[in-house]
Amino acid sequence: MRDITLLAATGAGVGYLPWLPGTFGSCLAIPLSLALNQLATQSFYSALVALAGFTAFAIWLSGKASAILGLKDPQVIVIDEIAGFLIANFLNQPKLSSLILAFILFRFFDIIKPFPAAKVERLPGGFGIVLDDVVAGLYVIVILYMLARWSLV
Repeated sequence: MRDITLLAATGAGVGYLPWLPGTFGSCLAIPLSLALNQLATQSFYSALVALAGFTAFAIWLSGKASAILGLKDPQVIVIDEIAGFLIANFLNQPKLSSLILAFILFRFFDIIKPFPAAKVERLPGGFGIVLDDVVAGLYVIVILYMLARWSLV
């Protein structure tokens, strides 16, 4: 069970890459995000439940993997980036430019951790690991919504 937990939490081992594991973990989220957005076109509520379920699973799994590794927020855990990007790109326009903008903004907010991301990162276990990425994703979804509303993307 230990190996399966670490395999899932590290994005099938992507988190062990020596350079930019969070960025590569976010890349793993792209096809999942596109599938989630496709589901949302058919059933918004099903997509919302799937997004909430994945985020809850990421919190649980991150907590387990963190305990296995004996570290508070190990860099090898990338399921938090996956959950965060699913939120960041949720209901985004189906255009490559919008996807790229969502990705860049998400990585930016995930790295700089504006309020309250840095604060929630201090929460224990999987909550602290994942919720800062959720906050980054929420910043992005709001920005993308405003840009779309103003016809800027």
